[in-house]
Amino acid sequence: MSRLLHVAAGPYAPPVPAHELTVSAAGGARIHVQVHGPEHAPAVVLAHGWACSTAFWAAQIRALATDHRVIAYDQRGHGRSPAGPACGTDALADDLEAVLEATLAPDEQAVIAGHSMGGMTVMAAATRPAVRTHAAAVLLCSTGSSRLVASSTVVPLGEGRVRTWLTRRILGSRAPLGPVTPLARRILKYGTMGPGSAPHMVDACAHVVHACPRGVRHAWSQVLDLLDLDHGVRELRMPVEVVVGTADRMTPPVHARSLAAALPNCVGLTELVGLGHMTPVEAPDLVTGKIRALAAAHLSTDRIENAVHAEESA
Repeated sequence: MSRLLHVAAGPYAPPVPAHELTVSAAGGARIHVQVHGPEHAPAVVLAHGWACSTAFWAAQIRALATDHRVIAYDQRGHGRSPAGPACGTDALADDLEAVLEATLAPDEQAVIAGHSMGGMTVMAAATRPAVRTHAAAVLLCSTGSSRLVASSTVVPLGEGRVRTWLTRRILGSRAPLGPVTPLARRILKYGTMGPGSAPHMVDACAHVVHACPRGVRHAWSQVLDLLDLDHGVRELRMPVEVVVGTADRMTPPVHARSLAAALPNCVGLTELVGLGHMTPVEAPDLVTGKIRALAAAHLSTDRIENAVHAEESA
């Protein structure tokens, strides 16, 4: 791909991982995984959203990798993971389950953070054995479980058939996004970010989103259009925290409130005034702090301490 996959400098430039691996998932999908931070530190798993990549989490990776083992992966067809033959919520769940099994010890738990389609991935995988075993707690950022197109406010009209029809055609467009120009930045900012988002935040998001192949972007838009994961929300029995921006046009706060009401163990709902859909980029310190707090509250240090002691005595 000729276009830059992410910004090359600044706080949103992805750090170099400690190591990388390719994980084989169901159906032959090959998932690119990056691991950052100390080997025996508490584990965090990051699942990005539609048309994004591991680069989307650059700010969280930089901050958390000082004292956590951060595992970030490219959803199939995104970033450095090739598009697989399957495209749907079962495929999302397959890939997350494969990543957890490949990167975590049998008795190891992690905090899983999912943004947008990454949060939907966690919902889709809620009943999978690997999630039940390895997920100590979950952070859901700017996401929803159903009626995404009907609820979107990208088109500035009242809710109804006309708005839904227009939204479906905009989000499902096969048109190439082209280079990251000033106009492209303005369009992306309007649709996905709050009005006060700093230019360097908009630029970082634009480079990530514009790097997604248009065929992949279109294929997954069809999955999101028909999404119904309400049943998965009710199966997330671990502690779950929810974050949303009040100016989110893609997954407006109505989704976060519905999630908080339906989750069996919701430990918090945070609505960020004036922020849009890209909360990990728009509020990097807050999102990182939420992940760090969940890890401190719900991850046991016994396995980590035992591993360090065994390594020191070897």
